[in-house]
Amino acid sequence: MPTVDPQTWLHLGLALALGLFVGLEREQTGRSTGIRTFPLITIFGACTALLVEPVGAWIVPAGLVVLGAAVFVDNLSPGGLGEPDDTGVRVKSEPGSTTMVAALVMYTVGALLITGYALVGIAVGGTTAVLLHWKRPLHNFAERLGPEDYRAVYRFVLLAVVVLPVLPDKTYGPYDVFNPFQIWLIVVLIVGISVIGYILYKFVGPRAGVVLGGTLGGIVSSTAATVAYARRAARAPSVSGTAAVAIMIASTLSFVRIVVEVLVVAWDIRWVVVPKFAVLIGVMALATALAYRGTEDFEDDQDHQPEDPTSLKVAIIFGLMYAVILFAIAVTRENFGDAGMYVLATISGLTDVDAITLSTAEMVQAGRVSEDVGWRMMMIGGISNMVFKGAVAAVLGGKRLLRHIAVLFGVTIATGLGILLFWPAM
Repeated sequence: MPTVDPQTWLHLGLALALGLFVGLEREQTGRSTGIRTFPLITIFGACTALLVEPVGAWIVPAGLVVLGAAVFVDNLSPGGLGEPDDTGVRVKSEPGSTTMVAALVMYTVGALLITGYALVGIAVGGTTAVLLHWKRPLHNFAERLGPEDYRAVYRFVLLAVVVLPVLPDKTYGPYDVFNPFQIWLIVVLIVGISVIGYILYKFVGPRAGVVLGGTLGGIVSSTAATVAYARRAARAPSVSGTAAVAIMIASTLSFVRIVVEVLVVAWDIRWVVVPKFAVLIGVMALATALAYRGTEDFEDDQDHQPEDPTSLKVAIIFGLMYAVILFAIAVTRENFGDAGMYVLATISGLTDVDAITLSTAEMVQAGRVSEDVGWRMMMIGGISNMVFKGAVAAVLGGKRLLRHIAVLFGVTIATGLGILLFWPAM
């Protein structure tokens, strides 16, 4: 008699728990396919996966086909998937296509748990329950989107999923810096930030949307977020204050990302780098909070419907700018060498703070660059990026956005320069 691994019992228990979780949600919505059926379906998927070794891999898809056929036929029957009432007559409770698809998904969740993809199975099962529970909010959100909104999303998918993968991911031209894939990725990133901010606006409104959009921009690319919100300010100057707050949130998080990268790559120099950047981040956070409280155009933006965020003209121009600056970085490296590290940090920081931060941290960790020079290079790169983003906002966003950005970025740049000039050398 074969022994059963204790982990197998654990995964069967997880299958039962996830099935109960999804079944409970269906039960609360009045579906007869609920608290008992979904655990059985998930366990069925787990048990078929257990039979792969003695029977063969075909058993899992065969079980899925059998389950799909059973659910489909039972749904078509006059009393299918219904419970008997007080008179003994089965009263059908229409499960709908969503419940039927959820049943098939939960079968695969059970199989995933057994076949070594436990984390994937847990994530899929939890996501399934959340999607089922969020029926009304998701439908309300979809109702807010019009034909133009759907077309904007489809165009973004075309750019990201169809065009991007076919571009060659290798370098061309002088200094081997022109990479079509990487340059178009920047274009997709800019359009993607715009689309996500647009969706957030539709879903949660302008005040919450600007915070989430700025946060996302800081995590992904504060430069791309700057371009996206500058475009919005150019279309609707009345929301320039809102755009400036979002850009400032993204920029603050870009410095937080520098600290995180140093902690990951060069833990030994954390006490050299973190205090300087903590002071700068604190000043930026305070300035952002004051700007957020003092901005009055959140309400003014209520009637403003953002335009199609997939317009490519500005995004492509920025992609070309990005390629030109990459070329300038290569030229600088060739002409200045190691002696021009501060110049390199200034130029590299224009478009990519991460690259100069990680490379500098690795050199400091390896002892090829002093700690004092290292943190200054990172700070210079961050300040340079702020200057570049300020110029982008001024060119793309108009005078009203420039007035807001000049104050916020001015405080940031002045603080960074003060740290560079007056922080005692080690």
